[in-house]
Amino acid sequence: MKLYRIILVDDEEEVRKSIIRKIKWEENGFLVAGDAENGEDALEKIELLEPDLILTDIRMPYMDGLTLAERVRQKYPSMKIVIFSGYDDFEYAKQAIKLNVTEYILKPVNVEELTAILQKIKANLDQEIEQKRNVNLLRENYIKSLPILREQFLNELVSYPMPETEVEDKLREYAIPLSGAKKWVAAAIDIEPEEIRDGVLLPLHKEKDLIPISVMQLVEEKLKNYCRCALATSARTAESEIAVIAAIDEENSQTGLIDVLGDVCKETRKILEVPITIGIGHGCQKLSDISSSYKAAVDALGYKAIVGSGSTIYINDVEPVSSGKLQFDGKDEAELISAIKFGPREKIEAAVQTIIDKMSDAKVHFRQCQAYMLSVSSSIVQMIQQYDLDMEQLLEEGSEREDTFAIIPRMQKREDFSQWLLSASLRMNQVMNQERDNTMKQVIQKAKQYIMDNYQDPELSVEKICRHLHMSPAYFSTMFKKETGQAYIAYLTEVRLDKAVELLGKTDDKTYIIAAKVGYQEQNYFSYVFKKRFGISPTKFRGTK
Repeated sequence: MKLYRIILVDDEEEVRKSIIRKIKWEENGFLVAGDAENGEDALEKIELLEPDLILTDIRMPYMDGLTLAERVRQKYPSMKIVIFSGYDDFEYAKQAIKLNVTEYILKPVNVEELTAILQKIKANLDQEIEQKRNVNLLRENYIKSLPILREQFLNELVSYPMPETEVEDKLREYAIPLSGAKKWVAAAIDIEPEEIRDGVLLPLHKEKDLIPISVMQLVEEKLKNYCRCALATSARTAESEIAVIAAIDEENSQTGLIDVLGDVCKETRKILEVPITIGIGHGCQKLSDISSSYKAAVDALGYKAIVGSGSTIYINDVEPVSSGKLQFDGKDEAELISAIKFGPREKIEAAVQTIIDKMSDAKVHFRQCQAYMLSVSSSIVQMIQQYDLDMEQLLEEGSEREDTFAIIPRMQKREDFSQWLLSASLRMNQVMNQERDNTMKQVIQKAKQYIMDNYQDPELSVEKICRHLHMSPAYFSTMFKKETGQAYIAYLTEVRLDKAVELLGKTDDKTYIIAAKVGYQEQNYFSYVFKKRFGISPTKFRGTK
């Protein structure tokens, strides 16, 4: 049975112990995860323990129960709150209702009454969880999100190679009619810039958001009479705006597909008054490899300046494929880049070996091997530039600082290239890991500096710091604890108390003034926190100096 977590908050320790002792928590579906003696203490424990229910007194020092409820509601709107008080005061009840407090009961707490309330809350929590897990509701939400999921999947499919089993599973799940074809072909559609005729912007160009949708509808209409297909608005908007995957069956041909797509170009200009250019990739025997066809289709669009826009450009027409051609394809490049970025060493070695094995297996002239090596090294250099890495850091000690593209032609053995590539890849991986660590250290240092500059602010919070750093609170909290060994709130408290100690030694300021100077609005709570750390009150501490 799932046990819901409770935090009990009351400034009287005996009351807390009595309630914990008298209630059969587990029998009623609850577990006491912790207790606190005031609202401030409770907030820290709520963040750490993530309870489902808070039982809190109203009258407490430093922060009362209603203020605690208000703060909790701001950050955890769905958390259940039960308030109990020794004061039969209508005003308290009204405020509790405004804060959407779950229950309001009087002290001394009656065991039967509290047990009944716990059972009621457990039933509500069970019902809420069941609703969230409701299969019909989940299915309804899933169906609503299907178009988005289909588009996301299709974009992933044309972006990088995927396992064949995963592709087939997704096709069935999203009802995409691409399975079981003789081969598959990808196309990339580029929509031409807005067109002005006789000084007037053409109608559809005034509604830019409608253009891709309108083009997709027309493409689908034309292709459905020829072959099975799937379209998606491409995530690679810099390269093309629409991705097309066509399934070529026995009764179809790639030539016929090119003709149909040529008609599409004519139709869009005629009907929509929107000129488009379509790049067409080579055929693939497996749908899981369609990303290479799409890459070729995007490459075909690059010849638009030569061939002309407003028509189809088939990659094999502009880049004839030789059966003996050695190519550094997108799959191998993606695997190498991924290995360098994330490691470990074994993955880097495997990616390099795949590249070298491809050279070994290819029966081509050595000049072609050199061209292949240049393609690989070009990808390495692009990666160095993209991630702003220091080239000198990637050179071995004592090596000549020589341009990569000057080194490659002089390599006469695959072993030499293999050694160079592995060495460069490992060093890049090391540098990138160091960069990630250094970046995080810099962020934490900025956070510490921000705390030092703003510890006097009583409203200083992890959310405020994260807005300054442009980070999510969850990620920041995790990384802060990882880097410093302590939680943010503990570090802030430490800074504030160290400053308080400094002021106690250097000034004659009253305790309440020092409390305000180090970020505590409540003098009593400052004294409580100070004593909790140093074992004595601020006043006595000053007397020891």
